[in-house]
Amino acid sequence: MKTIIGKVKPLARPTTHVTGISHCTTTSTSTRTRQLSVKSSWNSDSSRARVTHRVASLDQKWREYQGIKNWDGLLDPLDDGLRHEILRYGDFVEAAYRCFEFDTSSPDYATCKFTKNTMLDRCGLGESGYMVTKNLHATCGVQLPGWIDRMPRSSWIGYVAVCNDEKEIARLGRRDVVIAYRGTATCLEWIENLRATLTPMHNNDVAPEKKRAMVQKGFLSMYTSATDTCPSLQDMVREEISRIIETYGNEPLSVTVTGHSLGAALATLTAYDITSTFKQSPMVTVLSFGGPRVGNRNFRSQLENSGTQILRIVNSTDVITKVPGFLVDGSNDMTKKGVGLQGWLKKQVDEADCFRYADVGKELRLYSDASPYLTKSDFATCHDLKTYLHLVDGFVSSSCPFRTTTKRLLTGMNQEKQQILVR
Repeated sequence: MKTIIGKVKPLARPTTHVTGISHCTTTSTSTRTRQLSVKSSWNSDSSRARVTHRVASLDQKWREYQGIKNWDGLLDPLDDGLRHEILRYGDFVEAAYRCFEFDTSSPDYATCKFTKNTMLDRCGLGESGYMVTKNLHATCGVQLPGWIDRMPRSSWIGYVAVCNDEKEIARLGRRDVVIAYRGTATCLEWIENLRATLTPMHNNDVAPEKKRAMVQKGFLSMYTSATDTCPSLQDMVREEISRIIETYGNEPLSVTVTGHSLGAALATLTAYDITSTFKQSPMVTVLSFGGPRVGNRNFRSQLENSGTQILRIVNSTDVITKVPGFLVDGSNDMTKKGVGLQGWLKKQVDEADCFRYADVGKELRLYSDASPYLTKSDFATCHDLKTYLHLVDGFVSSSCPFRTTTKRLLTGMNQEKQQILVR
């Protein structure tokens, strides 16, 4: 999701490395050792992505890191191996931003700037051990006026990459498939984001209305809409996963769906679609960054029953993670009996099923205020993918919220007149 917030000069190196600093820091501004700001994740001319130090071997713990035990005991304190895995998948999401053509004056606007064979290399992931096998496009399904309809209805949204390096497969303990999605990048995608009412996940759902799995209308539209020349994102994912299962189904296999903002919502829909479509589905895990709510409690129940594992990385000051709709959950005060305004509000939510959302999966909650390197807490900074990766790298535990030895520091920037769009 984007909003225009300012302008910066792209920098050659996206990170700074520091050593020899204490391991834990407080949130007091008086203790901040550096005054750094954040720039948009996609707006970098550097072809070198951040490099995450790899865990020596995951063959004994990869299923735990993929959520087979719901990440119990791994989040607080944050297991260092899981941290590296989250950052590694975050690099794949950042690559999706780097590949996208944001220039509206370009004839290639809304497409991928690179070929499949060069994509990861151009984004600094040439040594990741993965190979891109499929480009993915999402289509806006809204009926629009003619002057808007001249804009591209289908846009490049991400890609599928398969680990094909034998050494990396051995280190991971299985052959991993990554599906990575960028966040909002076009006006039409913004329109879909704003279609916040809940709609049935399945058109042929015959369950009573109160028991139907419902999801955000715009997200579902982008996942299922197609044009005469472009298949739906759903059909492209199903076709590629079917091919991958047929090719590699006789060996240990995992599918990791990851995305930021709008991409996080599409990642959740994608994972559910895979686990509910393929009877012999491999283990499917979602690692989402700064994702909005996607569906209601019945959708959450179907996700859990399908075996989909979801880890939501949430910045507590990021408003995108708190929308759309009302959060209705057993642990939420909204669902408890109340009087006055609280009782009235609960009654309105109970009667307005089209806005009753529920969070899904397990949550890793981070805090911008915990970082001594963040000098701003505005919407753009709190939601930016770079901020999320910085906070993941620095988070230790709820009692030690940030380690100042983090390798992923946000880069200082000069405020100049260049456009930034923040998902």
